[in-house]
Amino acid sequence: MWLSTVALIAAVAFAGAAAQAAEETVQGMLAAQIRMQGFACDKALGATKDAKRSRPDHAVWMLRCSNANYRVSRAPDMVAKVEPLR
Repeated sequence: MWLSTVALIAAVAFAGAAAQAAEETVQGMLAAQIRMQGFACDKALGATKDAKRSRPDHAVWMLRCSNANYRVSRAPDMVAKVEPLR
Protein backbone atom coordinates (compact mmCIF):
# COMPACT_ATOMS: atom_id res chain seq x y z
CA MET A 1 0.00 0.00 0.00
CA TRP A 2 2.73 2.48 0.99
CA LEU A 3 4.76 1.67 -2.14
CA SER A 4 1.77 2.21 -4.44
CA THR A 5 1.10 5.62 -2.82
CA VAL A 6 4.72 6.64 -3.35
CA ALA A 7 4.55 5.45 -6.96
CA LEU A 8 1.35 7.44 -7.52
CA ILE A 9 2.89 10.61 -6.08
CA ALA A 10 6.00 10.13 -8.23
CA ALA A 11 3.88 9.58 -11.36
CA VAL A 12 1.87 12.75 -10.74
CA ALA A 13 5.04 14.78 -10.11
CA PHE A 14 6.65 13.39 -13.27
CA ALA A 15 3.58 14.15 -15.39
CA GLY A 16 3.52 17.74 -14.14
CA ALA A 17 7.22 18.19 -14.82
CA ALA A 18 6.88 16.65 -18.29
CA ALA A 19 4.00 18.97 -19.17
CA GLN A 20 5.96 22.00 -17.96
CA ALA A 21 9.06 20.90 -19.90
CA ALA A 22 7.00 20.44 -23.08
CA GLU A 23 5.53 23.93 -22.74
CA GLU A 24 8.97 25.42 -22.12
CA THR A 25 10.21 23.65 -25.20
CA VAL A 26 7.44 25.14 -27.36
CA GLN A 27 7.92 28.69 -26.08
CA GLY A 28 11.69 28.42 -26.34
CA MET A 29 11.47 27.05 -29.88
CA LEU A 30 9.05 29.77 -30.98
CA ALA A 31 11.20 32.48 -29.39
CA ALA A 32 14.32 31.16 -31.14
CA GLN A 33 12.49 31.03 -34.47
CA ILE A 34 11.21 34.59 -34.34
CA ARG A 35 14.63 35.85 -33.22
CA MET A 36 16.16 34.25 -36.32
CA GLN A 37 13.57 36.15 -38.37
CA GLY A 38 14.62 39.48 -36.83
CA PHE A 39 12.04 39.95 -34.07
CA ALA A 40 12.95 40.78 -30.48
CA CYS A 41 12.04 38.34 -27.71
CA ASP A 42 14.29 38.96 -24.72
CA LYS A 43 12.74 36.25 -22.56
CA ALA A 44 9.93 33.89 -23.58
CA LEU A 45 7.31 33.91 -20.82
CA GLY A 46 4.66 31.67 -22.33
CA ALA A 47 3.10 30.20 -25.44
CA THR A 48 -0.48 29.12 -25.97
CA LYS A 49 -1.94 27.51 -29.06
CA ASP A 50 -4.75 29.46 -30.73
CA ALA A 51 -7.21 26.66 -31.43
CA LYS A 52 -9.60 28.87 -33.44
CA ARG A 53 -6.93 29.98 -35.93
CA SER A 54 -4.99 26.70 -36.08
CA ARG A 55 -5.65 24.08 -38.74
CA PRO A 56 -4.04 20.73 -39.54
CA ASP A 57 -0.46 21.43 -40.68
CA HIS A 58 -0.83 25.13 -39.74
CA ALA A 59 -0.39 25.89 -36.04
CA VAL A 60 -0.99 29.37 -34.67
CA TRP A 61 0.57 30.30 -31.33
CA MET A 62 0.36 33.32 -29.07
CA LEU A 63 3.89 33.96 -27.79
CA ARG A 64 4.35 36.20 -24.77
CA CYS A 65 7.84 37.65 -24.34
CA SER A 66 9.12 39.99 -21.65
CA ASN A 67 9.27 42.86 -24.14
CA ALA A 68 6.50 42.05 -26.68
CA ASN A 69 3.65 39.71 -27.65
CA TYR A 70 3.38 37.94 -30.99
CA ARG A 71 1.02 35.77 -33.01
CA VAL A 72 3.17 33.13 -34.69
CA SER A 73 1.71 31.07 -37.56
CA ARG A 74 3.70 28.01 -38.54
CA ALA A 75 3.35 25.65 -41.48
CA PRO A 76 5.73 22.78 -42.27
CA ASP A 77 8.87 23.69 -44.27
CA MET A 78 8.06 27.43 -44.28
CA VAL A 79 9.20 30.45 -42.32
CA ALA A 80 6.83 31.53 -39.59
CA LYS A 81 4.44 34.41 -40.13
CA VAL A 82 5.01 36.68 -37.13
CA GLU A 83 2.55 39.40 -36.16
CA PRO A 84 3.48 41.77 -33.31
CA LEU A 85 0.51 42.33 -31.01
CA ARG A 86 -0.27 45.29 -28.77
